[in-house]
Amino acid sequence: MKQTIIHWFRQDLRLHDNPALNMAVQQGKILPVYILDDESAGIYKMGAASRCWLHHSLYALNESLGNKLQIYCGRAEPILLALVKAYSADAVHWNRCYEPWRIQRDSHIKHSLSAQGVAVHSFNASLLWEPWDVLKHDGTPYRMFTPFYRNGCLNAKSPREPLIQPETIEYVASKDTGQSIASLNLLPKIPWDQTVMAAWQSGEAGAMHTLQQFLDSGISHYKEGRNFPAQHFVSRLSPYLHFGELSPHQAWHALGFREKDDNSEHFCRELGWREFSYNLLYHNPDLAEKNLHNKFDAFPWQKNTAHLIAWQQGQTGIPIVDAGMRELWQSGYMHNRVRMITGSFLVKNLLQPWQLGERWFWDCLVDADLANNSASWQWIAGCGADAAPYFRIFNPVIQGQKFDTYGQYTRQYVPELKKLPDKYLFNPWEAPDRVLQSAGILLGRDYPAPIVELKQSRLRALAAFKSLKNKHDN
Repeated sequence: MKQTIIHWFRQDLRLHDNPALNMAVQQGKILPVYILDDESAGIYKMGAASRCWLHHSLYALNESLGNKLQIYCGRAEPILLALVKAYSADAVHWNRCYEPWRIQRDSHIKHSLSAQGVAVHSFNASLLWEPWDVLKHDGTPYRMFTPFYRNGCLNAKSPREPLIQPETIEYVASKDTGQSIASLNLLPKIPWDQTVMAAWQSGEAGAMHTLQQFLDSGISHYKEGRNFPAQHFVSRLSPYLHFGELSPHQAWHALGFREKDDNSEHFCRELGWREFSYNLLYHNPDLAEKNLHNKFDAFPWQKNTAHLIAWQQGQTGIPIVDAGMRELWQSGYMHNRVRMITGSFLVKNLLQPWQLGERWFWDCLVDADLANNSASWQWIAGCGADAAPYFRIFNPVIQGQKFDTYGQYTRQYVPELKKLPDKYLFNPWEAPDRVLQSAGILLGRDYPAPIVELKQSRLRALAAFKSLKNKHDN
């Protein structure tokens, strides 16, 4: 007699390369379940943009499952225990997640199910290497990316081949249809999500389409081209990887069919950075809140609500920064180079705590990922593992001139400045009055004057970091 198995979908919203689902299908009839567990997540529940993505992704997954997906909302443990009882389930399968709150919750659920004689099987579907498998020779975790990737990852067991989608799935006869996806209320009451999602196709099919587009036209110039926000040489795979509509094994091995070159090697290295972020989070569960280098606990941040709001709204008066923040607001995404520029401006030029930036990105990004988001913000702030040196402060004018030379990206998101000549596009405050008048711009009316002076704010940041170093040395 075939077993009855509950497959609990989480961050694995796909049928291809889904180890837990594959094993469940081989062993019996399945009940596919998704549970929105905001209560267990607490402050780490999904932000607004991620919830919009999830809404559409669940519809896509349900369709691929022949509308058999059971939807629930609430604490996962009592819901699973009730389902086990209602269906006399023999086992529960899931793919592992690595956020600290999920690890704690899942461990408790596994104990509760096992105590009732229910088998629990968990699998790795989200990482190329488990965090406990990539350690230094002395058994401690890496704190520098390059040794982690070169000595740890590349010397570990090679990532497995992706699994194919099950040919057939036999479902358990439903006794409870659960909730509707719409009843989860994932979409905002004011439909700003329509603009954000217009640029995306969520779901497994969208993931495969985006991967193929990248392989066809993006990877060939990836290493250098990914620095230029107006060009289309980034993969845009991050939300698909986060929600598990695409696995890192699929992305890694898709490049295996190509001739290896600097571009494909660099993309694999970026997948390695994702692994590094998860490794850091696993070994430092408070990564999203506390500085990895505790000397930064005494950093003299200067909280300023007006500056924070100007940054959030893309009204800082610094064009490349404002372009990035507006791209984020309009698309739920920001180009990687510009993420570094906007992040550096917030924590160094404005001296705002990096946690404020992390929280804003968490709410606004469709690819908001606790590991990547936290590790990257700590890197920008200089307080994380392998962090940017404190004296590395991006000059947003130079960054704009270098990486958006002809201003296509900046003019797209800051159209007030579209008539400015390239010479003054990234520093309109230096433009002669006649140039501003010709472009129809009055600073402070049509576009903000800078909220801080760049040279002065840089010196202030350096002084703050120097005072921190002196305190630590003493």
